[in-house]
Amino acid sequence: MNTILSKYIIKSILVSVFLVMAVLLSITMLYEFISQLGNLQGNFGVTEAFVFSLLRLPQLTFEMLPISILIGSLFCLGMLTSNSELVIIHSAGISIKQLAKMLAISGFFIALFSILLGEFVGPSLDYYARNMRDEARYIGNEADFGNAVWVKDANTIIHLERVNTDYDFGSIYMFHLNDDKSLKSIAVAENSGIDANEKWVLENFRETKFEDDKVSRSSVDLINETFELNSDLLGVTLVKPISLSVRELIGYVDYLNKNDLSSNRYEVELWSRVSSLLTILTMPILALSFVYSSLRSVGTGTRLTIGLIIGLVYFLLRELVFNYGQVYGFNSIITAWTPPLLLFLFAILRLKRIRYR
Repeated sequence: MNTILSKYIIKSILVSVFLVMAVLLSITMLYEFISQLGNLQGNFGVTEAFVFSLLRLPQLTFEMLPISILIGSLFCLGMLTSNSELVIIHSAGISIKQLAKMLAISGFFIALFSILLGEFVGPSLDYYARNMRDEARYIGNEADFGNAVWVKDANTIIHLERVNTDYDFGSIYMFHLNDDKSLKSIAVAENSGIDANEKWVLENFRETKFEDDKVSRSSVDLINETFELNSDLLGVTLVKPISLSVRELIGYVDYLNKNDLSSNRYEVELWSRVSSLLTILTMPILALSFVYSSLRSVGTGTRLTIGLIIGLVYFLLRELVFNYGQVYGFNSIITAWTPPLLLFLFAILRLKRIRYR
């Protein structure tokens, strides 16, 4: 009977969560579409704005999963309470602890779905959507297409005037440093790019070297340079941390640490991805604690409102902790794990209060 009941509970939770997710995504996509109407330019019209919003849905789904789980769980458990099904479940000898385990299993399945979205679907489609929008907006005006970037590779600081999706960088400035951080040389190339072999191709290259007692200059029409910074890492520098997969975050954090650059922002994002799995597992248990206490006799609308309030308060506090951690340089692991661990302890304490009443 426990197997049949577990399947029933898990299926009910999953159906409710994805129904809630569908409603939230519909609203979010509409908002995203309307916000893009203010960016219409070049070949980026209404149709392209709609496609852009559609392509961002997997990433938005990944970001909204925790609050969708909370609201969906509250809705599902509330319906079971209203239909007296939870009373029957308890009459069959199922304890709150056993019920919490069933809910945690449903959270586990959603966590697997979250990993799939966050690693293989959401980031790549989000990156593609942003590139598609920029290419459509700046078609015919390549000078405006792309982003200026400062990067560091060992003892070389590089400034790229324009980085676009084809890795055509435009002008590039390179500042080579000695081991004592003094300036060794300055180089500039009018055009630059990365070929299929990850070699940097520099056109109209000019370099000024600073030596102990003289300054020398050289120039060449075409030269190849080799840097540890490849096209994948360079692409990561153009993407917001939230739109990166865990693999990309790990690679970029490693690059930043090797070059003695601050990686706290990306480390917090990396560990928050891992700790978000605990949040996903906790949300159904938290919903159970509320359904058995203060929300036992209220209506569906009130439960959903309470779910929204709890979710918003939690995520506001989480963002506050993350921002303070980055500003003041707190340990990234502690910063990322503190909110979900506190949420988990809060849910467990509420369940214990119910169990021992």
